[in-house]
Amino acid sequence: MTQLQEGQPAPPGAHYDGHGINFTLFSAHAEKVELCVFDDDGNEQRYALPGRSGDIWHGYLPKARPGVRYGYRVHGPWDPRNGHRFNPAKLLLDPCARVVVGRTADEPRLHGGHDEPDLRDNVDVMPKAVVMQDRYDWEDDEPPGTPWCSTVIYEAHVRGLTLRHPDIPEEIRGTYAALAHPVMLDYFKRLGITALELLPVQHYASEMRLHRLGLTNYWGYNPLALWSVEPRYAVNQNPFGALDEFRDAVKALHKAGIEVILDIVLNHSAEADLDGPTFSLRGIDNRSYYWLRSDGDYENWTGCGNTLNLSNPGVVDYVMGCLKFWVEECHVDGFRFDLATVMGRTPEFRPDAPLLEAIKNDPHLSRVKLIAEAWDVGPNGYQVGAFPASFMEWNDRFRDAMRCFWLHDALTLGDFAESFAGSSALFRRNDRPACASINFITAHDGFTLRDCVSFNHKHNEANGEDNRDGHNHNHTNNHGYEGLGGNLDTIERRRVSTHALLLSLLLSRGTPMLLAGDEHGHSQHGNNNAYCQDNELTWMDWEQADEGLINFTAALIHLRKSIPALTCQAWWDEDDGNVRWLNNEAQPLRTDEWQGGIRRMQIQLSDRWLITINATAEVGDIVLPEGEWRAIPPFAGEDNPVVMAVWHGPAHGVCVFQKS
Repeated sequence: MTQLQEGQPAPPGAHYDGHGINFTLFSAHAEKVELCVFDDDGNEQRYALPGRSGDIWHGYLPKARPGVRYGYRVHGPWDPRNGHRFNPAKLLLDPCARVVVGRTADEPRLHGGHDEPDLRDNVDVMPKAVVMQDRYDWEDDEPPGTPWCSTVIYEAHVRGLTLRHPDIPEEIRGTYAALAHPVMLDYFKRLGITALELLPVQHYASEMRLHRLGLTNYWGYNPLALWSVEPRYAVNQNPFGALDEFRDAVKALHKAGIEVILDIVLNHSAEADLDGPTFSLRGIDNRSYYWLRSDGDYENWTGCGNTLNLSNPGVVDYVMGCLKFWVEECHVDGFRFDLATVMGRTPEFRPDAPLLEAIKNDPHLSRVKLIAEAWDVGPNGYQVGAFPASFMEWNDRFRDAMRCFWLHDALTLGDFAESFAGSSALFRRNDRPACASINFITAHDGFTLRDCVSFNHKHNEANGEDNRDGHNHNHTNNHGYEGLGGNLDTIERRRVSTHALLLSLLLSRGTPMLLAGDEHGHSQHGNNNAYCQDNELTWMDWEQADEGLINFTAALIHLRKSIPALTCQAWWDEDDGNVRWLNNEAQPLRTDEWQGGIRRMQIQLSDRWLITINATAEVGDIVLPEGEWRAIPPFAGEDNPVVMAVWHGPAHGVCVFQKS
């Protein structure tokens, strides 16, 4: 029998050097670690890892080659009150696995035990890691390097974006390959977006509760193996196909000038709470990987049952290795961090927390785009505006402000302008740029744009929780009819509101993020928490796409790129030439108009562009400033000859003019 040699404590995971495979595993509290190798018939061979350097266990298997399936059994104390849940009866997944085969299921043997260890072996139901030999030709790939001030983000789901596209070959719809198909590349360029932000593409698992309901996790925010590409989105289903297919897509998107940003979940794992399965981290070193209470239970600052302890040095190293894998080996251009307050918990939030400092000081990660969802559900979890300057942040206050302003007549001109101008009260500090606010009206989590103007209430019955899940306060307006129907007047008022919301998003200071499908008129029929709906409710229906709305959205994006006030680095200051705030008589807004005046205004940008806003329920005239002003696309044709002095603004209407 081949003997396991001591090997080296790096690189992390399983690494083939041409002669054999080096294995490493972090565990500060283990007493013994066994490497379990499986042959083609599923027979298991166990080897005790002979080397330990600090908290890294390691061993080298000579003559072993890529394709080896493996896992770990980790020995140590079973002492739940003190956070230790070692149970060698359970095969465990390598946290640094690059390839994982097998799917999870609602299987009792995956549970490690409550007060006493569950001694049933899980080997035949547990997914396994596969050693890969990483050879990929990136050719002349170069990141587009789009400046933040020129970035327009398009948030999309790999599967839902293309699964129903009639012009993409059926066999590749819903896959990484479809993202790189010429039809999609042409569409992205037509729309004008500069970055494709993908919902998680790391290998994930469906929650046990969803298995029991006959549902699956669609969004992917339940990570199983953070270093492994999710295989269900790949055409090629051999163990190594998904990674290369994903990289092919990144390379093609880069050639088209499109950056790739990954949504990544570093705040919790698929192991859930104490009733959840033991897949990996819980059995490898529960006390190190998770934030624990004094009784050994989990701090649930994520709402998902557990919270990763990203202040632990070993866990920081694990996460840093993961991020560098995606940047260095997959050439991604950045990350959006889900529930990112967890990244700064020590356990209180600190902008100089270990992981945030490590990212800031890393020569590779500090140069990519970093976006924080700056909240979690723990104590003082709302930290919007508090992240380091290198992070941009999702701005939910912008979302709520724009919905309240246009759909509820509930915001003053001053409050609207604060959000429209980049939310300086939140972000203008610590040398942060004016693009720090990631502005959005909708995102994957919540109503689509069409549903925002069609439903007053959530309709999540299909999720199996009796409509209890999802947000209850959404600042939406059905315009008098609950649902997608309604009379012609209702439909027209919805169209006007949609245009106003899109203009507010795409012509505001900050970095706009458009939810894929909003430019189509995509609806989820009032479901504002469609995380478990992998079906036609969430998949984009390209045959029913609203071409007029697509053209309107594209015109706004292209207009944004031509206005210097929206693409410069500087914050807007009085008399800097970037912005003038005018009333409906073309005079500077007075204090009383900012705080309680009639909700009509004009925003003059870079002197030559003028946005007119009538946020009242009545038609109203707005006198334009001196000069020759012509309405421009998408509000008029390219060669509009009509010079206007007064705009007759429809109720809740908007328009954009350019000075001749």
